[in-house]
Amino acid sequence: MAVTAVTAAPMVAAAGYRGRFAPSPTGPLHMGSLVTALASWLDARAHGGQWLVRIEDIDMPRCVRGADEDILLTLERLGMTPDEPPVWQSRHEPFYADALRHLDAAGQLYPCGCSRKEIADSLVHVRERHQTLGYPGTCRHGLNGKLPRAWRVRVPDGPAATLCFDDRWQGRQCQDLETELGDFVLRRADGLWAYQLAVVVDDGRQGITHIVRGADLLDSTPRQIHLQHLLGLPTPAYLHVPVVVNGTGEKLSKQSGAQAIDTGAPLDALREAGAHLGLSSSANQVQGWLAQATDAWRQRLATLPQPPHG
Repeated sequence: MAVTAVTAAPMVAAAGYRGRFAPSPTGPLHMGSLVTALASWLDARAHGGQWLVRIEDIDMPRCVRGADEDILLTLERLGMTPDEPPVWQSRHEPFYADALRHLDAAGQLYPCGCSRKEIADSLVHVRERHQTLGYPGTCRHGLNGKLPRAWRVRVPDGPAATLCFDDRWQGRQCQDLETELGDFVLRRADGLWAYQLAVVVDDGRQGITHIVRGADLLDSTPRQIHLQHLLGLPTPAYLHVPVVVNGTGEKLSKQSGAQAIDTGAPLDALREAGAHLGLSSSANQVQGWLAQATDAWRQRLATLPQPPHG
């Protein structure tokens, strides 16, 4: 059943390219997140478009006080200033609640009383990627005496469950939402909003046309496209860049010991991030380096597929 577009607030008309960088304020900007920031900034500039910054702070227990302002200051010192004032997800709860009501009214949502342990115990093959357990649909037809803990959105059954998209860097990607994932959570048992819902609603409200981010989020993209379809939102063009790893092959993150960007040496940081993206520049000043890197990225675009968005 189709759902009309979220109407809690007017959406921004996507006139041309609108991209974004959406960091979580769980610590200072490090090289892994800088690569994503740089790639999204370069893609926007190479398209002559707008680049926005959204602070994704809905997982409040993980947020570090002052990290959001530190991230914004670091970006500024690296020459990357957003074209509009930054926004914070924690201020958007009414919009997420509105989207949830739309899905509920359309019969696409149901309460779930299962714990993570119960889900894991009920699965013959446990799928765990990015801390996500596949869900067997235990509460799809009722709570069976359990108390509601979370809210899940239904995924399609059968052939309709396979969702594919063309990534501008990674190529064709497909996922069977039914067998690989199952119905997924939009509001968690602790009352917090799930990332999948928040990012889809915010991208729709901001009129985002192109999403450039790390390849660790490839797995999330089919879920987000499914929600876009249910909420009547356009699907952006996607580009997922390779993630930065540490010496042991782990994704570079705060948890794996990533060091904060040295804002006293911005050119060194940009050169390292650019090297990960296959870019180089002989410029010895930040703005000159960014200009040359933008030209190099624009030349690369000519060799990348440009799937239509919408």
